[in-house]
Amino acid sequence: MIVNYLLPLLKYNKQKLIGLCVLLLLIANNSYGHTINYSLEKAPTEHVVLFYLKLGFSHIIPQGLDHILFVIGLCLLSNKVKVILWQATAFTVAHSITLALSMKSIIVAPSAVVEPIIALSILFVAIENMLLTELKPWRILLVFLFGLIHGLGFASSLNEIGLPRNQFALSIISFNVGVELGQISIILAIFALLVIPFGKKPYYKKRIVYPISIAIAAMALYWTIERVFFV
Repeated sequence: MIVNYLLPLLKYNKQKLIGLCVLLLLIANNSYGHTINYSLEKAPTEHVVLFYLKLGFSHIIPQGLDHILFVIGLCLLSNKVKVILWQATAFTVAHSITLALSMKSIIVAPSAVVEPIIALSILFVAIENMLLTELKPWRILLVFLFGLIHGLGFASSLNEIGLPRNQFALSIISFNVGVELGQISIILAIFALLVIPFGKKPYYKKRIVYPISIAIAAMALYWTIERVFFV
C-alpha cells in the first residue's frame, strides 16, 4: 500500500519534491551544525557557486567510483534516457534532503553504518539488473530511498571542507547541481557507448548487461566486506 502511494507521488509531483528539498534547505539555513568554511564567507557569490559546483562534480567524477558504478547500474535496465534521467533526479532530490539535514546535525549517522549500506545499494541494483528483464515501477522508489542514504555519505565528505554560514543553502544547492551534472555525464556516456548502439540487440542482456552487472556486484560485495570488517 505504501509503495502504491509513493510511486505516483514520485512520478507526478517532481516540482513538489524539489520544492520540499529547497524548503528544507531554507529552514536548515537558520542553524549552524556544520563545519564552517571561513575562507568563502566573504567571497563573491559566483565564487561560492563555482567552488561547490566543481566540488559536487568532482565528488562523482573522478573521485566517486562507488557512485559511478551505482549510476551505471541504473542505466542497464532501460533504453530510454528520459527514464534514467528521472531516476537520477529522484536520487538527487533524496540525497539533497539528507545532505542538508546531516550537515545541520539534524540527522546523524556514523560512516561505519552509512558506507556499507551504500555498497549494498550498489550490489542490490546490480543483482536486480541480472534478475529482471525490464525496468519495474518500484525502481524509482528504491532509487529515492538509496539517495537518502547516499546523501549521508556526501555529508561526511562535504563536512571535511565545510560551508560558509551566510551561504549555506546556496552552497548545498551548488554542490548538488554539480553532483547531478556528474551523474548526467555518466548516463549520457553509457547511453552513447552501450545502450544506443547495442540496447536493442538480442545479445545485449547476455553479453553486456550480465558481465557489467557481475563486475559491479563483485566490486560492491568487496566494498561491503571491507567497510564492515576492515574500516
